[in-house]
Amino acid sequence: MGMLYVVPTPVGNLEDMTLRAIRILKEADLILAEDTRTSGILLKHFDISNHLMSHHKFNEHGTAAAIVERLKAGQTIALISDAGTPGISDPGFYLVREAVQAGITVQTLPGATAFVPALVSSGLPDDRFCFEGFLPQKKGRQTRLESLRDECRTMVFYESPYRLLKTLNQFAEVFGPDRQVSVCREISKVHEESVRGTLAEVISHFTETEPKGEIVIVLAGAPAKKKDTNIKIK
Repeated sequence: MGMLYVVPTPVGNLEDMTLRAIRILKEADLILAEDTRTSGILLKHFDISNHLMSHHKFNEHGTAAAIVERLKAGQTIALISDAGTPGISDPGFYLVREAVQAGITVQTLPGATAFVPALVSSGLPDDRFCFEGFLPQKKGRQTRLESLRDECRTMVFYESPYRLLKTLNQFAEVFGPDRQVSVCREISKVHEESVRGTLAEVISHFTETEPKGEIVIVLAGAPAKKKDTNIKIK
């Protein structure tokens, strides 16, 4: 049996690439990439010239079986996405599941993912949180938000700069304009920035300043409800 490695790649600064990740990619018989053009730039930077194959959400159901057969034949295969950890709002889950069910050893290297630095830098409680990824763009969006109305843990979302204001305004409608939020963009890149405050304040900021780059929204959970300590006399 071969081995499937899930290899995180930098979300911004290429110096975030780990030495182990570079070694695994150099040793792999095959590297699966979400976009071979994007990953080709990264691999060239680290002088990695192994065979590269496209593996993304549009073809993963059709290619997974053949990849599993390669793993069964003893190949070492590495899975990468455009940035961050495969499987976290990126392709990866389906292939990992198929490999596990086939008895293949899967190892995921620790490394870059955008939501962890955004969460820690937010200043909001990070001992307990829920990762929501991208909200549905249309169908089911409002239902998802309503289901989170009473969520007491810090919530983490991914969003595009083009939908950021729409999302923040929807948050204000559901959670209230005074709910604390941190919007982190361009993590690990030259123009990294965190904008913190109430939803109303952050909406005002991005109304005046056009949002750009990759976005992570960290939203405070619902305040704990006070217990009723009044003694009722019957």
